[in-house]
Formats: sequence, C-alpha cells, structure tokens
Amino acid sequence: MITFTLCLLALIAGYFVYGRFIERVFGPDDRKTPALTRADGVDYIPLPTWKIFMIQFLNIAGLGPIFGAIIGAKFGTASYLWIVLGSIFAGAVHDYFAGMLSLRHDGESLPEIIGRYLGLTAKQVMRGFTVLLMILVGSVFVAGPAGLLASLTPETLDATFWIMIVFVYYVLATLLPVDKIIGKIYPLFAIALLFMAVGILVMLYVHHPALPELWDGLQNTHPNAAALPIFPIMFVSIACGAISGFHATQSPLMARCMTSERHGHPVFYGAMITEGIVALIWAAAATYFFHRNGMGENNAAVIVNAITKEWLGTVGGILAILGVIAAPITSGDTAFRSARLIVADFLGMEQKSMRRRLIICVPMFLVAIGLLLYSLRDKNGFDMIWRYFAWANQTLSVFTLWAITVYLARAWKAYYLTLIPAFFMTCVCTTYICIAPEGFGLPHMVSYGIGGASVLIAMVWFVVWKFKQAKTLN
Repeated sequence: MITFTLCLLALIAGYFVYGRFIERVFGPDDRKTPALTRADGVDYIPLPTWKIFMIQFLNIAGLGPIFGAIIGAKFGTASYLWIVLGSIFAGAVHDYFAGMLSLRHDGESLPEIIGRYLGLTAKQVMRGFTVLLMILVGSVFVAGPAGLLASLTPETLDATFWIMIVFVYYVLATLLPVDKIIGKIYPLFAIALLFMAVGILVMLYVHHPALPELWDGLQNTHPNAAALPIFPIMFVSIACGAISGFHATQSPLMARCMTSERHGHPVFYGAMITEGIVALIWAAAATYFFHRNGMGENNAAVIVNAITKEWLGTVGGILAILGVIAAPITSGDTAFRSARLIVADFLGMEQKSMRRRLIICVPMFLVAIGLLLYSLRDKNGFDMIWRYFAWANQTLSVFTLWAITVYLARAWKAYYLTLIPAFFMTCVCTTYICIAPEGFGLPHMVSYGIGGASVLIAMVWFVVWKFKQAKTLN
C-alpha cells in the first residue's frame, strides 16, 4: 500500500504543481470565449465551470480508467507507474493543450486543429480517421453496459433490449442541444462514478491488502507475459487511464461551453488527473482480486461486480455498477456528438437546423449498428473491435501531441513538454501494430527495431522542420 499511497499523492501534487506550470506555459487570458462570441443554442452554450468539469470527466472516462486499469494491473507494479507518469506528463498535458487550442480557435474540432499545425494532408486524414474512431467508440461502448443492465433486470429485459434503449438515448443526446440531456444528467452520472471510486479507495485502506511495492521489482506478472510484453502492450491496454487521443476529441465540446480561458486548468488538466486517480484505484483493487483469485479471469465487468459487491455491499454495489454503466454510455453519446461536429466543420454545415443534424447522423448510426451486429454475431468480434479501437485511440494521441509540439515551437514556448511524450507514444503505437496479433504479428525484436526507427525518423523530421522554421523567421 505504500507504493499505491505515494502514487496517489503524486497525482494530486501533479495537478497543483505541474498543472500550474503547464498553464503558465500556455498563458490563458481574459479574451471572450466561443461560448460567448458564437452562442447558437445547440453546441455553443455557456455552462457553469463545475458542470463543465463533470461533463468533461464523464466524457473522457468511459471504460478506460476502469477496464483498462484492470487489464493493466495484470502486468504488475509497472502499471501504477505508467498511470501516474502518463497522466501527469503526457495525458493531462495532451488534454489541456488540445482543449485550449480549440478554445483559442473558436471551438475548432480536433482534425481542424491538427490540420492547422501539421498541414492539409494531415487534416484530411485525421477527419476520416477521427470520425471512424468516434463510431468505434460508440459501438464498443454499447455491449458492455447493455450486458450489465441485463444482469440487474428481469430476464425479459435482455442485452438486446438494452442495446436498443442505449441507441435511442444516443440518437437523442447527439441531436438535442448540449444543455438538454448532457448538461442535466452528466453531473449525476459523474457523481455516481466518483462515489464508486471513493468507496473503493476507502475500502482499500480499511482492508489494507498486501499489494506489490516498487522495490519488489517491475517484472511482467501477466500470465501470458511471453506473448504480451509490458512494452508496448500495457501502454495501449491502460489507454484512457494515462493518455488517450479520444480525450482530445471531447475537449472541443467543452471548449464551446467555457466562459473563461482560466478555467482550462481544472476542466482539462484536472479531469485527466481525476481519471488517473480513478484508474490507480481500480488497478490496486484489481491487483487485490488477482492475488486472491488468480489471474484467470479476463472479464473486467465480472471483476468490478465482485469487488463492489464484496466491499460496498448490495446497495453500494448496485450504485457502483450503475456508475460503470453510465461512464461508457456517456462516452459513446459524446463520441457521436463529436463525429457530428467534425463532419459539420468539414462540410461547413450549420447545426442549428435539426434536418442538417439528421443528414450527418443517420449514416453514422447505420455504420455503428453494422459494427455492433458484427461484434454480437462473431464471438471474437467485440474483442477485435476493442483492440483496433485501443490502437486507433493511442495513434490519435500521437498526431495530437505532434500538433501541439509544432504550436509550442512556433510560439517559442517550451516545446519539449510535448516533444518527449510525442516521441514515446510514436514508438508505442508503431511497435504495437507490428507486434500485436491483430496487427502484423512480427517477432518482438523486429517490432522493437521498427519502433525505434519510427522515433529516429520523427526526430529527423522535427529537426529539419525546426531548422527550416528558424531559417524562415531569420
């Protein structure tokens, strides 16, 4: 528990110390925000800061900080370090700058921001890539919650019934103004998710289980360690608990509702640190579960259900499970909302009209339903979609980090703050797609070599670009 406690304190200190440093680097000011200058009653709507934080936290949380952390805990104590270091120095920095750049550029969607700093080709690729990722998010975040809801209700209300209910909710949340559904129920769902995390945290200290410590070593404890090395598999598996490209697609939603740039630190940096804390708590709880029951269980929902019922009792367990259900559903609906806005930005289509919103949304929902049917029909379909989602998610963070790095370099600010995470995540994503079974399945050493080469190429590209930039200015 000593390592866990130190990691928890490090995350809190990271928010107040490193988070404030990052804020000073960006330099928020008192200019009017898009919520005030472009208010449209649909997407650009001023909201209270506390509500924006709750919505942002629930938007980015999803299954990542719970299921991802549980999967990551199988790799041992290294998962704790990545959650802490990744959240403070990569994930929260990534989320903060992505949100603030959107705020500075009239609430632009992520592909537009990437194109602004990485060029037209990158923008066009990211438009398609990001919309596909958003549809994947909406698809993979249906089956899990539907299954849990089915387990809590009579047999007549099976998973198929709940899938249809969730999709009806998706349609409404995507089409209606942001303050009609999202602004009203998200704070309640966020409270449920935080209640669950706080409850598990308290019980960790009450039960005080024997958890591995840093000085016990960082060896890979995964039962399939030979095929699933810590690098890069763990760094993709934990995903949202440390850094996630999906977060940068959500930040513009809240950038369109903020009334001051000075709220960026608690909203963007703070939401990611909060998610890191949730991930750390669940990694510790999962470690306790694995030590007691062995590592044979792979269904994270079963582990969540077992831990919450044992530690929080029947009522607490039900509330906790509802929190797990709410998190992915609310990430799914804002994923579709983000996709709608990205397509609308690309087409230059105003969104005040319901008819225009439907023109964009109907094809997206049809594709999502197709992916969901595939995942239900094929016994391995869901796992395959999830793995591709996880890799696409982290790959998007790479493009975002590089766009932020270019912005910082052009502004003569401390670009190394995102350059180092950009190099690291470039290596992670390249190595993963080479080594993973759903990727190219190459031998480990070959994959590591390709990953290292990708970093070298990126380094050369950046040095050449920086030299040309300096020469142009001179």
